[in-house]
Amino acid sequence: MNKVTILAAVAIAVGAAAPAVAADLPARAPAPYTKAPAMVEAAYDWSGFYIGINGGGATSNFDWSADGFGEEGSHNATGGTFGGQVGYRWQMMNSWVFGLEAQGNWADFRGSNISLLSANPEFAGDQNQSKIDAFGLFTGQIGYAWDRALVYVKGGAAVTDNRYNVFNGGALIDNATETRWGATAGVGFEYAFAPNWSLGFEYDHLFMGTNDVTFVSTQGEQIKQDVDLFTARLNYKFGGPSYARY
Repeated sequence: MNKVTILAAVAIAVGAAAPAVAADLPARAPAPYTKAPAMVEAAYDWSGFYIGINGGGATSNFDWSADGFGEEGSHNATGGTFGGQVGYRWQMMNSWVFGLEAQGNWADFRGSNISLLSANPEFAGDQNQSKIDAFGLFTGQIGYAWDRALVYVKGGAAVTDNRYNVFNGGALIDNATETRWGATAGVGFEYAFAPNWSLGFEYDHLFMGTNDVTFVSTQGEQIKQDVDLFTARLNYKFGGPSYARY
């Protein structure tokens, strides 16, 4: 009983003293205020599939030389073009961008000249016309990105759908068609003005070489061709960049 009485007395004493001791303790300092970091937009990522449209114009130089007769002269075929492209890009090492692209375009490039062999009765009064109806590009790309701005070079294969006509006195007297394969090299600039949209401008030179073209009349022509192409491009990239919340 004495032990119980002593323990009860100690408990009562401690309970009575606790408020006084607590009152003597210094007040806890308030936690320092820290401002949440502002939202930061992540660097633009050019990686992913994209699809787009393009339009512009071109000049194609054609040089005709009749088999067994000689030079018939050259002319520029000019006009407009409209088409589309699809591709995939990989952004690596922070700023380097690599890609593959296929492009197909309708075209209306045409031009003509009077044959330099007009003194020859077989060619007297002939007007030679060249026309490109369509073309395609299959290229690889290497570029460098400054966030939303991308500069790149490209190169690969090119194909053109060509039509050749010979007029005399306004009447069509001979013609030929061909699908010609060659090479292309180009340079471009593209800017991402929205998370998934980019606008670009591109120059390409098509090296189409010289082909032996046989006309309906069986007359053969050595025809050399190259193309200077200028286009504006609008692309949509699937996926879009990510954004850091804080």
